[in-house]
Amino acid sequence: MVNDPVVINDWHPVARSEDVQKGALLPVHLLEEDLVLWRSSDQLHACRDLCAHRGTRLSSGRVTDGTLICPYHGWAYNGEGQCVHIPAHPGQTIPKRAQVKTYHVQERYNLIWVALGEPKQDVPSFPEWDDPTYRKLLCGPYGAFDLCGLRAIENFLDVAHFPFIHEGILGDAAYPAIEDYGTTIEPDGVLSKGVSVYQPDPYGTGQGDVVAYTYRALRPFTAYLAKESEGTRFSILFCVTPHTALKSTLWMWMALNYDYETPAADLIAWQEKILNQDIPIIQAQRPQLLPLYAQTDLLLNSDRTLIVYRKWLQEMGLRFGTVSA
Repeated sequence: MVNDPVVINDWHPVARSEDVQKGALLPVHLLEEDLVLWRSSDQLHACRDLCAHRGTRLSSGRVTDGTLICPYHGWAYNGEGQCVHIPAHPGQTIPKRAQVKTYHVQERYNLIWVALGEPKQDVPSFPEWDDPTYRKLLCGPYGAFDLCGLRAIENFLDVAHFPFIHEGILGDAAYPAIEDYGTTIEPDGVLSKGVSVYQPDPYGTGQGDVVAYTYRALRPFTAYLAKESEGTRFSILFCVTPHTALKSTLWMWMALNYDYETPAADLIAWQEKILNQDIPIIQAQRPQLLPLYAQTDLLLNSDRTLIVYRKWLQEMGLRFGTVSA
């Protein structure tokens, strides 16, 4: 398991809620740890995917009578990870060491979130989630990609690449200038307001215009953006599952309080087109890990969000996924 309290003591999405049905087992990989998700009655569990007896993957077993049964010798574990039955020794007192490690798990935004340590905060906020006037569309999961999750978050926070990587969709190479904007470190993360960029057709009218975004880095692996105009609002909650420092799965919740007629599949396909333009660029970056101290980067005012994001990561002491010296 990764030895970095910043990421260990945080929440990470690992699956959709619907992926773990009652009686089913789902193996997932988070921060170099193999886990298995399962349900007993209406309760969701996450534990290490390793039987205490002979090291077999519990995800190859089954759920019976609210217990997780190892496929090798039938050891049964309850939701707290304690072995409650050893078929080969039915009359023997079960050793206290006969248990598997369990982890904090919860469901939010129709996703399953796991913390391997002791989370000091709740799952990141998605303010549009409880507002019924917004359409909410889940894009993903995408991956697992061979890329650094922190690099993916930086790319999400970077508006200056729009005219080049997403020309004709989010930007126009004839209008690449990025006006200065303000970025601060807030109690809930990094905040950039008034991040403006010219877009060829931001409102579906066929007319180009300059639009302004608000960006937030809520956690090292979670970010958010919002674009508003004349009562309409479009936002994305962008999350990364860091399987390892260089293997990641990406999730995006889109929310919008307009355009109720366009089929969800078309909106998701639009977002996937943008993502597919980003992935090769992120994978080609060197170093592959995030250089916190910019020893290989030349960052300018248009990169202000990234500069402050890296400073924020430095201040919290993040090591995982970074080139730290």
